[in-house]
Amino acid sequence: MQRLVFLSVIGGLGLAALLSLGIWQMQRLAWKEAVLDQIETRIAADPVALPADVNEARDKYLPVRLEGEILPGELHVFTSIKDLGAGYRIIAPFVTSDGRRVMLDRGYVPASAKTKARPIGAAALVGNLHWPDDTDDFTPAPELEANIWYSRDVAQMAEALNSAPVLLVLREAPPEHSAIRLMPVGTALIPNDHLQYAITWFSLAFIWAAMTASFLWRSNAKSEG
Repeated sequence: MQRLVFLSVIGGLGLAALLSLGIWQMQRLAWKEAVLDQIETRIAADPVALPADVNEARDKYLPVRLEGEILPGELHVFTSIKDLGAGYRIIAPFVTSDGRRVMLDRGYVPASAKTKARPIGAAALVGNLHWPDDTDDFTPAPELEANIWYSRDVAQMAEALNSAPVLLVLREAPPEHSAIRLMPVGTALIPNDHLQYAITWFSLAFIWAAMTASFLWRSNAKSEG
């Protein structure tokens, strides 16, 4: 009997732990969905003028309208899009009408269009300020001579373009810029795996409960026999 009680306690504690982890992941899921809703609402808001003192923590995803001039000297960030294949994000320097120098993420072009000329000069543009987290310990250094970058490292690109570390990812551009496929900021690439984690923990809890019940039943049958 003591053995059955001990096994019941262990089984119950294990089940409680697995269920609590599943419930915690469901709570995290609700939190993450609320965060994503806030980000989507901010992204889609009406654009404003570029703040005088841009701040990453405060202004990430801020919709901004810019007027000024797209300058030559773009950077090419290697990327790949499903169904379109390998290509490059075009990062161009831009000087605003009040003389501030920032950067534009103009969007995607296929690899075959890497060296093609693109429209520059006066433009009115709309996009969202962004400081993408593209770089990790495995990201190769840029191939400067070939003008191939492997991440949108805002600080490093700003140094290369003699710009402020401010990146505007375009969501609207003039029709004559249509050869560049816009890749606006969104939440699709922000990980949200909490539902899968919750299902995993609840599945393990069910298996644990079934195994515990089976073990207790067999142990009880042996003790009665």
